[in-house]
Amino acid sequence: MTETASLFALFTSSFLAATLLPGGSEAVLFGVLKAYPHTLWMALGLATLGNTLGGMVSFGMGWLVPQSKTLKHVERVRRFGAPILVLAWVPLIGDALCLAAGWLRLNPWQAALWMALGKAARYGVIAYAMG
Repeated sequence: MTETASLFALFTSSFLAATLLPGGSEAVLFGVLKAYPHTLWMALGLATLGNTLGGMVSFGMGWLVPQSKTLKHVERVRRFGAPILVLAWVPLIGDALCLAAGWLRLNPWQAALWMALGKAARYGVIAYAMG
């Protein structure tokens, strides 16, 4: 696979892994960095961007859920606000946090910022551990 195709696959897998669909973008990041170590910063940026955009899809889905329904993790998100989305990368609860944040109508820019910080840190730790 070419470098460009590998980076595109990383972005796509990162996006899909952050939605309600199952996926493991960490393995794709590992493969890209093993094949093209010089793409470290580009790979980290694309993985973070894709994963954050995927999280924002879940956020948007939460925005669409009628507020007459109760969502899991709402009270935790209400108490901590957008900064709790730094944990949006955590399997299973991350999707629920994103949905709850959208349902609460939190500021989408703040939500995206906190999501991106957490997701970038996670990908950075993975890349460092490969190192």
